[in-house]
Amino acid sequence: MKATKPSFWQGDQFFRLVVLGCATLVLLVLGGLVIAMGVGGLQAFRVFGLDFVISNVWNPVTNQYGALAPLFGTIGSTLIAVAIALPLAFGSAFWLTAIAPAALAEAVGTAIQLLAAVPSIIFGMWGFFVVVPFMAQHLEPILHHSFAHTPGIRWLVHGAPFGTGLLTGGIVLAVMITPFITAVMRDVFLVVPPMLKESAYGLGATRWEVIRRVVVPWSRAGMIGSVVLGLGRALGETMAVTFVIGNANTIGWSLFEPRNTVASLVALEFPESPAGSLKLSALLALGFLLVLISFGTLSVARWFLREKS
Repeated sequence: MKATKPSFWQGDQFFRLVVLGCATLVLLVLGGLVIAMGVGGLQAFRVFGLDFVISNVWNPVTNQYGALAPLFGTIGSTLIAVAIALPLAFGSAFWLTAIAPAALAEAVGTAIQLLAAVPSIIFGMWGFFVVVPFMAQHLEPILHHSFAHTPGIRWLVHGAPFGTGLLTGGIVLAVMITPFITAVMRDVFLVVPPMLKESAYGLGATRWEVIRRVVVPWSRAGMIGSVVLGLGRALGETMAVTFVIGNANTIGWSLFEPRNTVASLVALEFPESPAGSLKLSALLALGFLLVLISFGTLSVARWFLREKS
């Protein structure tokens, strides 16, 4: 009996075309988004030129717009968030995969994944009603009293303890991105070949030595990917930061002073920007710069992986 040849609609060619179409659609949507933001911000770039990037003036009354202050707040709050979240996420993932009992690790891991699904506005409300009063009444006065005269640090802790500010925004962002980083790190640690860890234990290595010399080198790419995922979430976060950062277009060293971010500024002022206005163009230009920062972060991560491989 002669075997029938698979038709085109049942073969690998059709599957290849479907996958290619999906990938092409993603690229087209992403490219269209970048182009739309860039074209929308052309008016602001033409009017202000390079001053749009290096100026911290944002005054809708006089039609003077600069991106430096919101960019400073975005990068500053993101770095604070990652600095807090990374050790928390690594420690949690290490405990879940190497120390905790299996039943408890499964329950806690599920809870962490559910925490990652909490809407950002809930974190913002929690930050406004819980974190801001705690910062104003306890943490900021303690930091100011302890380090106000310490060289190199005093500039970071000066200012009135209002509670809202760059440090508060970074803390709320850290709470938001820690579940994402933890969940990815936990999954990456779990897929490390058991033979590698058992061999290390057989040679007398401790748990810390196994995680440092076996698990971390093997799962380095996944760990960096989790950090990049957290960075992306922190860079683009809007409502949670808007509640607690103070929304002031200023630049300074103090972590206590109110600041602003690109996402919060766009969210607050976009409804008041008429179509075709210079203000709307400036907001779109801010979005374009934020996209460039996200792409730059991803490029640096990929370069780092290539250098370490």
